[in-house]
Formats: sequence, C-alpha cells, structure tokens
Amino acid sequence: MTLQGESQVPERPVGVAAVLREVVLPGPELEAAPQTPAAPLVLRVIDVYPHGTDHRYDLEWYGLEPGRYDLAEYLMRVDGTVPEGLPALSVDVTSALAADGIVTPNALSPTDLPSVGGYAALLIGLGVVWVLGLALLVAGRRKRRAMEAPAEAPPATLADRLRPLVERAVAGELPREEHARLELGLIALWRRRLGLEDADAADAVARLRAHADAGPLLRALEEWLHRPKAARADVDVAALLAPYRALAPEELA
Repeated sequence: MTLQGESQVPERPVGVAAVLREVVLPGPELEAAPQTPAAPLVLRVIDVYPHGTDHRYDLEWYGLEPGRYDLAEYLMRVDGTVPEGLPALSVDVTSALAADGIVTPNALSPTDLPSVGGYAALLIGLGVVWVLGLALLVAGRRKRRAMEAPAEAPPATLADRLRPLVERAVAGELPREEHARLELGLIALWRRRLGLEDADAADAVARLRAHADAGPLLRALEEWLHRPKAARADVDVAALLAPYRALAPEELA
C-alpha cells in the first residue's frame, strides 16, 4: 500500500476512527508506541503478517486534534528500540467547524403573509377547534391505554446498559468498531460530567484516565484494544462498572 501523493493522504474528522490495511513496512516487527497524555493521535496495531523480510500491518487510528500527522512516528520495535528508515504514513485529522469556529446559518428569504378574514377566517377557526378537540380525544385514549398496559421497565442504571458490552470486550468478542465507539462515548460522557468539554482534547483524555471514577474502565478498554492478547481472566467487571450504577442509561449518547 502506498500513501504517496497529496490526494492519497487519508483523512478523518476529530474522534472518528479509520483503518489502514496492508501497509508494508521494512525491518523487524513493530508495535504501537506507549500513549502519552499530550499525544494528539491514537494509533493501534490490529494485525501483523510476515511479508518476506519485512512485515505487513493493519493499523487503526483516530485524532484528538486537527492537523497532519505521520503514523510512523507512533510506532516502535517490539524490542522497545526506535525504528529507522520507515516511510512516512501521513494522515489528516480535520475539524467539523469552520476555521474561525463560527457556524453561520442560512439567511431566511423574505415572503409575504397571506391575509385571511371574514367568512374564510371563521371556517378556518372552526376547523382548528375541531382538530384540537379530536387530538385531545385521541391523546386521552392513548394515555388510558398506556396506563392500563404493563410498562416495560427500562435498564435501572447505565451500569446495566454497559455490562453486556464490557463483558463482550473482556471475552474478546466485541468488534473493534463497537469497541472504539464505546471508548469515545465514555470520553464524551465524562468530559460532559466533569466540565471538560472546552478543555484541550489531549489534556482532557489524560485527566479522565487519571480520574478515580472515569479512569478504570477507560484504561481497561485502551489496554484490551491496544494489546488484545493481554490476560483478562481476573477482570472484575462489577468493580469497573461501579461508577456507572448511579447514572441513567441515556447519559451515554
């Protein structure tokens, strides 16, 4: 796979994951370098295949800040040494906002309002009253039926909603796309709850990972996705979900 040429540079908006497949890189086997709190981009090695004396990689990445980045700078050899002679793997992370951060709505087109009066106005008024009466009658019947029918109990807490996803992640059965969406959803939830929505994205993620309530599950998801072969037999799912027992299910968008 080649990434040469300006028109071939992959791009994604901030927070949206992308996958580069069949990327051939020279030299010994590589893995993702440890994530630093200030890193503006997250890179994961999904799979590695022998390719003659080289290796072929499937790489997943998403950006935390707009800009152009070289994925090769986020790789290291499995023995911990810094690789040399890697080709540039440029990607672009874009922002959904305009350059000045201001979104201007389209202007409304002026139009003339019709004038209604006399007998036509009376007929329209009677029609409105009839429609409102019918709507109230239908709404009353629906309300009575809803009160008589057994209501389906929603999940008691956000922990109940998260449990099947976390258990599948522990078992290695959660697809990577769902895994990434869950991780991004939790980051958005805790940024909103902790008042970090206007904070620098990389700084906010670092603070969430260190937080007593937000950190345990975020760090666990990062470890499971970054190192899929890590031992998970001793994972305490109940402890990871403890901070979510007091939250409503709909708090996770």
